[in-house]
Amino acid sequence: MDFADMLWTVLGAGLILLMLADVFRTLLFPHGSGPVSRAIMRGLWRLSRKLRGRGSTIAAPLAMAAVIGAWAGMAAIGWALLYLPHLADGFVYGDGVPREADFAEALYISLVTLSTAGYGDIVAAYPLLRLVVAFQAVTGFGLLTATVSWILQMYPALSRRRALAHELNLFRESAGPEGLASLDPQHAAGLLESLARNVASVSIDLLSFQETYYFHEVEERSSLPATVGYAGQLAADAEHSGNPDLQFAGRMLHAALEHLAEVLRGNFGHPGTTSSDVFDSYALHHKHTQSRKTDTSEAE
Repeated sequence: MDFADMLWTVLGAGLILLMLADVFRTLLFPHGSGPVSRAIMRGLWRLSRKLRGRGSTIAAPLAMAAVIGAWAGMAAIGWALLYLPHLADGFVYGDGVPREADFAEALYISLVTLSTAGYGDIVAAYPLLRLVVAFQAVTGFGLLTATVSWILQMYPALSRRRALAHELNLFRESAGPEGLASLDPQHAAGLLESLARNVASVSIDLLSFQETYYFHEVEERSSLPATVGYAGQLAADAEHSGNPDLQFAGRMLHAALEHLAEVLRGNFGHPGTTSSDVFDSYALHHKHTQSRKTDTSEAE
């Protein structure tokens, strides 16, 4: 094996390791995302903010498709580079199949193996090479299963966020201008405690599925960035009430909102010393407008 063959092998192994690490960080790691998936999601989100219009609504779904495509591309090219130094002597060709020794041939073998199609027209000849091919087939099947699970887990998290936004809107419309003062204190305390639990659930979703942050809601009623500020107002009103139960519920909601603000500040770069400032930045960022107080173009 000459220097060029060693170089292709190292590059191929590097791409495969990068793909595996990114998949692990994105799909299996509890709180985080891989460098490749994070760069793609943020890049398309920033592009959609510059384009404005309806581009923001499809940026996140397109980014998810791009991430899956990037994983498949890194796997296919990585293994193709591993196979390239062994063409054509390292493989057995079927009758009538031309013997080629270029990258296109290596990529064809890699794609057929990754997709587990298994045509059988070109098979590995050496024992170690057969193990590598088998490992790629297993990886391809695992990648397909993992990406389907990723998609299926993403949308329940989005539904919980939309449900919280709807709940806050319903509360605001039903309570009217008087807010908590129009409700029985015991009933209001129970509603605020329920809101606190839902806010905490959304915070965990943003930590576990950071990709959900980049989904933009068209309707304001379904948009948490547009409604979360009202939850802060409810918490403040409850804490300043004269009812102990309502005060406790207000403190619960306030603590849940503080944790949500910390997630937005620490994981997505929203500025602000108070939760109210962070939520203002969050709302402005998702509305694709510029903040009057500070530039949020770096918020991610």
